[in-house]
Amino acid sequence: MKVSIIGTTGFGGVELLRILHQHPTFQIQSIHSTKDEIPIWEEYPHLYRLLDKKLEPINSEQIADQSEIVFLATPSGISGQLASEFVDKDIKVIDLSGDLRLPSSDYKAWYKHEPVHESLLSKAVYGLSEWNMELIKNSNFIANPGCYPTASLLSLAPVVKEDLIDPASIVIDAKSGVSGAGKSLSRNTSMSEANENLRVYKVNQHQHTPEIEQQLLQWNNSIQPVTFTTHLLPITRGIMTTAYVQLKNEMRTTQLLELYSEIYHQHPFIRIRPENTFPSIKEVAGSNYCDIGLHADNRTGRLTIVSVIDNLMKGQLGKLFKMQI
Repeated sequence: MKVSIIGTTGFGGVELLRILHQHPTFQIQSIHSTKDEIPIWEEYPHLYRLLDKKLEPINSEQIADQSEIVFLATPSGISGQLASEFVDKDIKVIDLSGDLRLPSSDYKAWYKHEPVHESLLSKAVYGLSEWNMELIKNSNFIANPGCYPTASLLSLAPVVKEDLIDPASIVIDAKSGVSGAGKSLSRNTSMSEANENLRVYKVNQHQHTPEIEQQLLQWNNSIQPVTFTTHLLPITRGIMTTAYVQLKNEMRTTQLLELYSEIYHQHPFIRIRPENTFPSIKEVAGSNYCDIGLHADNRTGRLTIVSVIDNLMKGQLGKLFKMQI
């Protein structure tokens, strides 16, 4: 399949280049940016003599004529505008930003940008492949899930869908590496601030909150608003989420592990850890795995679910691929 990528100079864009370049199904047809028309290796020297492509201007007509898929690896507020240019064209659009994930009112409130037209939003499918694969196959517009929601939703899905928890009890403690903030410079992500430090940010205001709630409600319409807190880790890449939920009835850890293993047994990139073992970020760094460990505390009646992913792989790009990458 011939692929074009718009926005290849960010962390997500260059990771996508790596995946597609070594994937047997895809041929990178063109890469696009608003930057100067330079070879991509001048932006990322490690691509020298590996990928001999130049950055090209963004031309939706040309892209649709030459490719079957276009990835939008551009920031929120820009991707939606670009996606609208492909509405009447025979090409599959995969948006890596948040522009196609939420209803207009929620998007404007949380992202602080003007939303895309409702006619485009109605075409978009939420791209969480473990749960929406058939819809993804049949849609030309895919809203790629955010990194935090990917880790959070995969860890919570079984107990939410089976209605095993108090719907008002969900608390998610989430931590991400610095690459999750993108390449733009800021004080908090600078070496002197992030190194040997742990910082909470966007308390009760993170834009991934409504995305998590929206999907949970589709699985179980009794779910109440969640508490979602994010932290910045002094590492380059990786996410850990620890979810705390109140079980409706007493259950053993072994019972819940059996449930998770049964639900995810056909999904090779979801690994359920054995009892009393919990995953760490380094164990999934650079991979497409989501590792999950859990423990039911009979003393409190609460279930603790730990999920780890690489934010640039499973958290952004890899979730759309079903084979080894």
